[in-house]
Order: sequence, then structure tokens, then C-alpha cells
Amino acid sequence: MESMAVSRAVVCVLFLAACGHHAGNGSDAAVDSGYVPDACEGLGCFQFDCNAKGLPPTTVSGTVYAPNGTLPLYGVDVYVPRVDPGPLVDGAVCSRCNDGVQGGAFTQTKTDEAGHFSLENVPATGNVPLVIQTGKWRRQLVLPNVAACQDLPLPMTDTRLPKNASEGDMPRIAISTGSADALECLPLKLGIDPAEITTAGGTGHIQMYTNAVAGQGAKQFQANWPGGAGAFGNSQTLWSTVDNLKVYDIVFLSCEGDQYPGSKPQTAMQALHDYADLGGRVFASHWHNIWIGGERGNAAHGLADWESVATWNYAAAQNEASQLDIVDQTVPKGMPFAKWLVNVGASSTLGQIPITEPRYTCEANDPMKSERWVYVDPTLSTPLGKVSVQDLMFTTPQDKQPEDRCGKVVFSDMHVSSGSTSNPATAYPGGCNTGPLTPQEKALAFMFFDIASCVGSIF
Repeated sequence: MESMAVSRAVVCVLFLAACGHHAGNGSDAAVDSGYVPDACEGLGCFQFDCNAKGLPPTTVSGTVYAPNGTLPLYGVDVYVPRVDPGPLVDGAVCSRCNDGVQGGAFTQTKTDEAGHFSLENVPATGNVPLVIQTGKWRRQLVLPNVAACQDLPLPMTDTRLPKNASEGDMPRIAISTGSADALECLPLKLGIDPAEITTAGGTGHIQMYTNAVAGQGAKQFQANWPGGAGAFGNSQTLWSTVDNLKVYDIVFLSCEGDQYPGSKPQTAMQALHDYADLGGRVFASHWHNIWIGGERGNAAHGLADWESVATWNYAAAQNEASQLDIVDQTVPKGMPFAKWLVNVGASSTLGQIPITEPRYTCEANDPMKSERWVYVDPTLSTPLGKVSVQDLMFTTPQDKQPEDRCGKVVFSDMHVSSGSTSNPATAYPGGCNTGPLTPQEKALAFMFFDIASCVGSIF
């Protein structure tokens, strides 16, 4: 099957012509045809009542994948829009789940723990628009012909998220490299087009930064990199003001090996805080705990409302090479996350995931203010007695009710890109392990796409 992806302009034209056939004339013929009479509009006039004929529903089915076409994704919206969804707003914006999907929906669903979807009651006609979206990852298709009371399976080429801007919409992401982790390697493993990975201010949707004076990771691209040449931007400039941050939908902060508080003054702390409040997304690994837990030994350097989401122990021993982590299946996405990890081969036992380079700076979280996604159970740990919240998430602003919040912050108390390295002496992506995704990289991939999604009435 040829690819069904089309531009937004074509989708708009199709909506203008959507009512070429209207079955709702109130006649017996209209009822016998199986189409819903009266009170229909646009493509809704072609939603066939298959059940009345004893037939299966009109469906479109498939599996949504990451841009690499191999990793299925959970919780992605799939829908037939009522009106042209229109363009996405650039930069960090408040995106709440109770606002509904952009353009409305005649019919909609979400992908399950295997990434599969079966969208029912699809209009049975030609040129049916279909949207596949999570956050600002968006693929728009036009289905040339949908037959009534049958299933139309879609190929992976149409249902994977876009790898570049020519295939659809992508969020704008800033990645700050660090000497102790290599978050910047994940986009390549997820199939993002290298031409989309550029320096700060470049044309790519993923733009690279590094802390120039402390804990520096990779600082430049290899020669002939498709995204262009040049040194990475200065992370201290990135997080110095909310205006610099808010051009990005998501900011990833890769562990620098220490907190380096001198490079993160209180003004920067407040800027990141305000960025998340207005709808920005933040992912911080290990020693970027300073943004959430504050500077060790300096109570004046921190964010009081963020510090209250968890209990911290910066002096905890960090000496295990590996650990058994537990998925908290009591939180809203915990059970789907656990099942997804099994389905993608990251877990052999439901609710358990082996990880490397565990860290223990986050002891516990306040469940009234945050969600614990992955943790170390002291009764199952090696050695026994180890305690850590390995992954937690909270929404912002913390002083508003959950249904009125706009941003997300995810903290990971482990080095998540195992097998890869990041240092200024090795040009990117020279330190990236090109092998298969490890279990914890798959867990990170789940969060990579989930953090982009809308903010719900629960955490």
C-alpha cells in the first residue's frame, strides 16, 4: 500500500468538500442505506450503522511506532477530525487533556500496550483524514477509500511517528549533554533523521547544548554531520531565561557528574520553574536533581514547591553496577507501562526491569504531589535494603489543582542511556552505542514520548 501521508493544506481542502454526499434526508431509503439520517455534518454523514445490518463496524487499524518503525508506542491518539486540525503552536504552550484533540473528532481511540489501535465507526467514504498524535508528534494521513463495515489495516510506513518535518509535525527539543550520561544518543536510536539534530538556533527540531564550564559532555558534531557543523550552544545560556527556554517544547538535561551549582544560579532555577509552569516539559537525569531537590548543603538555592515533591539523600552510596527496579503499577499509567515493557522485551517479569548504573539520591516521593513510576524495593534489591525512586513525574504549577496544570517534570535517578558515553573529546555521535535499545533505554523511550503528551486531571 502506498503511503497515505499528505500535507495539512490537502487535508484542509478535503474538509471543504466533505459534505458532497448527505444521507440525512429523512427518507426510508436513507434509513435502509445504513447511513445515519439527519443531524449529521461533513464526514459524519458517512458513518455507517453497521450494527443495524448485523455487520462488524467500519474500522481502521494498525500499530503506531516510534520514528524507527520498530518500537510500538502506548497512549497515542488516533482520530478522524471534525475540522482541519490546523497548525500547531510553536514553543511551550499549556496543553491539557480535557481540552480534547485539536480539530475535534468524529471518532477517536488510543493505542494499547502493544501500540495497536482499532478505530471504529470511521466514515465509509473516500479521502478520509486521519490524525496520529501525541503532544506535538503528529502524522496526518488521508485514506483514499474506506469501505463500510470492514477493517482497513494500515502499514507501518503510515503509522510510525515522523522522523523529520517533511513527514509531519515534531516538537522542538533542547538537549543539554553531560559527562555522566548520554541522553543525546536516544533520538538516533529512535529513528530521528540526523538532519533534524542541529546546533542551537539551527533548523532541526532537536538542538544541542552543553555546559561549557562544568561537567561538559559532547560539544560538537562529527565532520559532515547531516544536521550541520558547529559547536553546541551553551547550556547556561539556554536555562538563563524563560524566554530562551520557551522556544522549546521539551528540555532534556543529561547528568553532568555533579550538581555544579555555580552554573545554575537561582535566576536559572526560577527560569526553568517558570518555563514548566507555562507548559514546558523537563526531563532531568541524576545530578540534575539540583533543579528539583535544591543544592546540597545550601537551603537558599532551590525551588521550595519542587523540593516538596520528594525526599532527597545526596550522601547515599552510589556503588552498584546494576539493580532490579520495580514499576509502580498503582499509579495511573503504571500498569500500562509495565505491560508495555513486557511487550517490547524490556521486562521478562511483569513489573520488573533490570537496569545499570542505578543511583539513590531520591529516597521517596510525596504521592499527593507526584507519581513514582520506577523504584528500588529494599526487600528485593541487591544488596537488600537499597532505597530509591528511580523515575518520578510531577505536573506544574504545583500551587494549582491538577486539572489546571500545564507542564511536566520527569526526574530519573539513574544513568539512562547505558552503553553510550558523552565527553568533549569525542564528537557527536561518536560516543553513542549503536546496538539495540537496552531495557532502560526502552523505559526512557516510553517517557520520551509520554512527556510530550497532554497534562491530565491526575498526575
